[in-house]
Amino acid sequence: MQALYNLLYEPGLPLKLTGLLVGLWLLATHLFALLKPGVVQPWLRAFPRNEKIGPVLAVIAFAWTFVIWSCMDLGEFFKVERPVQLLIAGMCVGVIVYVKEFLAVRSLGFLMILAAAPMLESAFLKDPQTRLLLVAFAYAIAVKGMFWVGMPYLLRDQIQWVLAKEGRYRAGALAGAAYGLVIAVCAALWW
Repeated sequence: MQALYNLLYEPGLPLKLTGLLVGLWLLATHLFALLKPGVVQPWLRAFPRNEKIGPVLAVIAFAWTFVIWSCMDLGEFFKVERPVQLLIAGMCVGVIVYVKEFLAVRSLGFLMILAAAPMLESAFLKDPQTRLLLVAFAYAIAVKGMFWVGMPYLLRDQIQWVLAKEGRYRAGALAGAAYGLVIAVCAALWW
């Protein structure tokens, strides 16, 4: 558990590796969406109320939170480490049992907020300026994640809007793939 925490936060992932991972992930997922709309579009429509993936994403998000809490330096709050660990585990169970409405969206938003920190850590005070592509992406997913946790119906509405016209869907997939390609190329060449 400590090794995972150290990898993500202290000293964190190298900027080049983070850029390559994020860029290639964006490129691959958006190209798949562009090439296989018959698979992706129905999955996107069903995602906000998907009762199978919601609990899985919630467990991953709470496990990540558990790792952060268990491994970070708590200073004078070390006495509450165990009670908060139990609280995190209890909240995970409670959320899965009692928050069934849009659980997949809320959990995805939670994961997006958590994922932003390692990206920002890897780009902190580094050269060159193109690293700000990664920083902008990290802030964008963090802000979207906050809105999706608090107002999960927004993702449903955003999906419906994108899928309403084929041109929007294609433009979104192309934009995501292009952004991923730019990040991956910058990471490979300059970071």
